[in-house]
Amino acid sequence: MAALAGPWWRAARGGCGWPRVARLCRPPGPACAPHRRGLRHGPGSLGARGRLGAGLAAALAGMTGLAAAAFGHVQRAEMVPRSSGTTRGRSPGRRGGDDDDEEPDELTRRCGSFMASPVTDLRELRRRPEDMKTKMELMILETQAQVCRALARVDGAASFSVDRWERKEGGGGITCVLQDGRVFEKAGVSISVVHGNLSEEAAKQMKGRGKVLKIKDGKLPFTAMGVSSVIHPTNPHAPTMHFNYRYFEVEEADGNKHWWFGGGCDLTPMYLDQEDAVHFHRTLKEACDKHGPDLYPKFKKWCDDYFFIAHRGERRGIGGIFFDDLNSPSPEEVFRFVKSCAEAVVPSYVPLVEKHCDDAFTPQEKLWQQLRRGRYVEFNLVYDRGTKFGLSVPGSRIESILMSLPLTARWEYMHSPSENSKEAEILEVLRHPRDWVH
Repeated sequence: MAALAGPWWRAARGGCGWPRVARLCRPPGPACAPHRRGLRHGPGSLGARGRLGAGLAAALAGMTGLAAAAFGHVQRAEMVPRSSGTTRGRSPGRRGGDDDDEEPDELTRRCGSFMASPVTDLRELRRRPEDMKTKMELMILETQAQVCRALARVDGAASFSVDRWERKEGGGGITCVLQDGRVFEKAGVSISVVHGNLSEEAAKQMKGRGKVLKIKDGKLPFTAMGVSSVIHPTNPHAPTMHFNYRYFEVEEADGNKHWWFGGGCDLTPMYLDQEDAVHFHRTLKEACDKHGPDLYPKFKKWCDDYFFIAHRGERRGIGGIFFDDLNSPSPEEVFRFVKSCAEAVVPSYVPLVEKHCDDAFTPQEKLWQQLRRGRYVEFNLVYDRGTKFGLSVPGSRIESILMSLPLTARWEYMHSPSENSKEAEILEVLRHPRDWVH
């Protein structure tokens, strides 16, 4: 379906029954075909960017990305034959009846392509197939599996370990990590589905920003879920990439629900390849353009502004798209936009890694990669809202919060690249963002 006309996106801002034991996991088979259509920009109920408040915005990012695991303890997850094991009294390969000969239903077959069983009980997902929480959880599980399959194929040597973690207050997540591979030094793809009650501080911040919510007995129920990934190749000519797509929902005492989506995808090359930059941005633009011509330029600028290392005066990378608190015109239309963006991750990035993973490189180029990774660490620890929030939570699962960081990085005193060098070329782009698609 064609995208609706006009500038209408205003950026206001679980289980299949598999056992939980440890194993290194090869990505499963192909996932379901994508579903795409368009939408438009409408007024958001939470105001313009920044009105949400730093605390709640950080909570949203922290609960739904790599930092989401701060809330849980880890358990190991294993991909096992569909005929083995049950959980909660139900076979993973059945619709829910007592007939052992009953064929698996569509939802069970979808689960078979995931890296691990859904966080939410399968019976609950079947009870609410049209609920946005169900649709989003299945979408992020599919995205995780698609990205893991693509990365494992490119690497050809290492496999993903799969960790399932649980949150005492409600929900949990699945963290997949490939480390010390042939192509990837470290690649993590994590999903989380958490729920419970927002803290009084978070609720107060919403009120302080003009959003009056009806709270009952001091409680404000919420659900947050998302998929997040950071990928660090070994070769300095292959770029680092990050993406995150998330959904947040709160329910007032009278049952009225407020919802919003957020996310983005950005590229961090160590050396500039104009062709790569154009391909990455053009692929993201094509995904955005299906839903409105104003979306890519708006979210490209937002990305350039967000991933800014102020104390260095430079961006973390060459950007991409970034958005938060999208809540108009309808959950379905925004969901379709987010789904299109998630489907663009593999085609925007994997060809770049395939192109450069076997490039020859010098010790000097490897050193430059280590220095640029130092800048990546600086941004994540000093400015990234999700990381900062996760680190501030008592009892945080530090391993998952810091999974976004590279295995190795370097800081040298007063390092400065030579004038007119390839290192100086990428610095110029990081200080002055470019339009890559026009």
